[in-house]
Amino acid sequence: MVELAELELPENPKLAQNITWFARALRKAGLPIGPGRTMDAIRAVEAAGFTDRRDFYYTLQACFVTKPDQRDTFDQIFRLYWRDPRYMEQMMSWLLPSVRGTQEDRTAKPAEKRAAEAMLDGAEADDVPQPDEDEQETLIEIDASRTVSDEERLRTLDFEQMSTAEMARAKRMIARLTLPVQPVKSRRTIAAPNGARPDWPATMRAAMRKGGDVTRFATRDQRIRWPNLVAICDISGSMSHYSRAVLHFLHAVANEKGAGWAQVHAFTFGTRLTNITRHLRQRDVDAALAAAGAEAQDWEGGTRIGECLRTFNRDWSRRVMGQGAIVLLITDGLDRGDPAQLEAAMRRLHLTARKVIWLNPLLRFDGFAPRARGIAAMMPHVDSFRAGHDIASLEGLAAALARRDDVGEKARMMAALSEA
Repeated sequence: MVELAELELPENPKLAQNITWFARALRKAGLPIGPGRTMDAIRAVEAAGFTDRRDFYYTLQACFVTKPDQRDTFDQIFRLYWRDPRYMEQMMSWLLPSVRGTQEDRTAKPAEKRAAEAMLDGAEADDVPQPDEDEQETLIEIDASRTVSDEERLRTLDFEQMSTAEMARAKRMIARLTLPVQPVKSRRTIAAPNGARPDWPATMRAAMRKGGDVTRFATRDQRIRWPNLVAICDISGSMSHYSRAVLHFLHAVANEKGAGWAQVHAFTFGTRLTNITRHLRQRDVDAALAAAGAEAQDWEGGTRIGECLRTFNRDWSRRVMGQGAIVLLITDGLDRGDPAQLEAAMRRLHLTARKVIWLNPLLRFDGFAPRARGIAAMMPHVDSFRAGHDIASLEGLAAALARRDDVGEKARMMAALSEA
């Protein structure tokens, strides 16, 4: 039997217990932490000492954080657990089904709600510290628990602001979404009994078989074909929360029978372009996204939009852009590359597609303007510019596809560009 090395605890046994409970809170918030990492953290704190808060913070971060997207969650839970006990009341207020008049009016930052759920697992509203008697006179409570259904609230909740449980429910809602498309009429024709165009050759051939008598007129009609959907999704660090939700949506569209799409092609890009089409064809969404994540090695990295689009135009455009393909571009447009290269790549992409729809989560801000060089270079070469930060925006794609003249917010953005 293998003998494990004895774990030497710090002088204060409660510190080891607190680190264990801290690891439990991180695990509930979604970080993949097991007993091994907890033991490593205790050993690391023992070696580094507990004399400086910054050293303590970075010691635990080195043991528990393995990906950049986990830092926000770690920071919020560390602040709540070790640094600011009064922060508990603010955390609980985000989980209560009531609106308090004296509550600070601000939206939870990314990962704060996940931190609240992890730290307050099983806590009740009665556990919230109550104000003094003098302050209770000015307290205004409005019960809003039944004003809006949970699903209706999730429809308009920003993906980045969702807790772990809310994201799980949102993914189930996304799995039920559909993206129907209208067929495209080809210039070629096909024989049709009730067609609008006369088919004189076929009519004469039939008459020759009847001794020259014309018994019926043959007709033809335009051939109907279904377009391809080509999705190009940004998976850089600034798009991580939104790209995961959009990929769930693309998986649902790719596996929806009878939606009308000839084929659904999916690409991801950060610092390089990756084709994940075959992975999205798996029926299990978790297995599909796990395989796609293993294929794309640049998750939550930098962004090279112009270079990746140029690679798409060079290597994949002629393969997947046939049949009047519709391009769904999901990115915030924040590119540090050459704007001229990005504009050239977008121009060629626009010329080869029947329609280019750009989903940008930054459009959720009321004061958004196309000031960034990358956004200004891309804007003239899209047909529709829409938000892509919640479930309602994904549902709005159906309207964008149904109307040929739908431009979303492009007209407003182009006016802002001309004024700049």
